[in-house]
Amino acid sequence: MLTILKPSDRGIRTTSTIDQGCWINLIAPTEEELQRLRDELGILDEFLRYPLDQEETSRVETEDDQLLIIVKIPDPQHHENIIRFETVPLGIILTKGCIVTLCNHETPVLQDITATRGALQILHDQVHFIFTIFLRVANAYLRQLRLIDRLTDEYEEELQRSLRNQELVKLFNLEKSLVYFNTSLKANDIVMARLKSGRYLPISDVNEDILEDAQIENQQAIEMAKIYSDILSGMMDAYASVISNNLNIVMKFLTSVTIILMLPNLVASIYGMNVALPIQNSPHAFAITMSVAFILSLIVVFIFYKKKLF
Repeated sequence: MLTILKPSDRGIRTTSTIDQGCWINLIAPTEEELQRLRDELGILDEFLRYPLDQEETSRVETEDDQLLIIVKIPDPQHHENIIRFETVPLGIILTKGCIVTLCNHETPVLQDITATRGALQILHDQVHFIFTIFLRVANAYLRQLRLIDRLTDEYEEELQRSLRNQELVKLFNLEKSLVYFNTSLKANDIVMARLKSGRYLPISDVNEDILEDAQIENQQAIEMAKIYSDILSGMMDAYASVISNNLNIVMKFLTSVTIILMLPNLVASIYGMNVALPIQNSPHAFAITMSVAFILSLIVVFIFYKKKLF
């Protein structure tokens, strides 16, 4: 989907023509839409392809008076009742007075950006627009990290009620999501540091303040992701130990019961043999045999109890 927005005296309006100073936003673009940008703006084919590759990392690249910035943004994924957080590349291209954004997925980072206060100023100043995107990306990571924290608490409560594999799988997905977040946040931080050097974009004092705010929020997100990842890793190890310990307790109990039940079976097997046996002619032979088996079982139960095998 291709959307063209242009600032005017009456505000920001949607247009169908590509003019200087416009913002072109592409979400999951078709080949026809990409070809239009090649024809009308002369954008390099690789600059259009890189942001659509899910494995691309954050970076800055310039060629033929065109600037490409790739930043990784959070992308929540819902699979049945499991929530997994991934990161996808968002491309920003500056060329011929226009700014182009490309992403394979609809993202809240770009939604309602024109409805914010000072939206006209954001679109008039391309550097301001780019740094605003970085700030919104950092805030998006912080929101998703808070959601991960709440989900961790919910899954922990479920695990305390019932140790099931499903909750452990949910925690594993959150732990994997934090690894993605931590890697992408660090890559974004490197990109912002390179842009702050002024080699790629002219930076005014106002825009430098916005970039510094974005870096601060990004650093906070990195610290949160690391803390949550350490907590989840420790929690997974703890619950794995609990499950293993519970299994050992069950096996120990079943082994003890097997040994206790084996003694009456042993006595009955001996007195069931077709050979001469003590007290076999006694009228109380059955009662004596059962009493011996019962007493032996009680002795073993007492020994196991003293050794805390129950």
